[in-house]
Amino acid sequence: MTRSSLPFHYLAVDGPIGVGKTTLVELLVRRFEGVKVLEDVENPFLPSFYEDRPGAAFQTELYFLLSRYKQQQDIVQRELFDRLVVSDYTFQKNRVFAYLNLTDEELMLFDKLYNLLEPQVPEPELVLYLVADIDTCKERIKRRSRSFEKDLSSDYLRELIDAYNHYYHYYDRTPLLVVDTRHIDFLHREEDFEDLVQQLSRPIKGTQYYVPRGSH
Repeated sequence: MTRSSLPFHYLAVDGPIGVGKTTLVELLVRRFEGVKVLEDVENPFLPSFYEDRPGAAFQTELYFLLSRYKQQQDIVQRELFDRLVVSDYTFQKNRVFAYLNLTDEELMLFDKLYNLLEPQVPEPELVLYLVADIDTCKERIKRRSRSFEKDLSSDYLRELIDAYNHYYHYYDRTPLLVVDTRHIDFLHREEDFEDLVQQLSRPIKGTQYYVPRGSH
């Protein structure tokens, strides 16, 4: 299957920490000779945020907002859309995290900046929303062993999963494919990945739910 057989040029993969976004992006880019857009996990404020230092949440969210905005502008300016572009986030995830992590006063400032930037960001033609339960996410986080994530609390991860589910329950900006990743291993089971590719090759309208072939 060639890249041109996919009915879109810009795909975004979203979901909570540890759900497997970047792994899937890497596989799709390799398969279709696309361009990957990975968020900057080297955010210098992130360790302080996980240590719960005062003010660190606001610094962390502003850094991510501006970093993601710059990446999205680069996509537009480089005119990459003759190739498949796959991102491991949606710009709207900034708001999901901000509402979870910021005080009311910080959120007011954050929203002012977000509302200036968001209209200038390109909209993906399809969003893949990856979901999993807390135990699955925690196991995957442990496996990739990023030092700053080792103290990530179960309560925070649970709140984040709930916030994502709430956001995507009402999502209607673009076509959406919801993928339950609990019993799927795109990296180690080639048939799982090939089955998803087949699903992506067909037009997706509104919100659809991906059901692995073996589950039919």
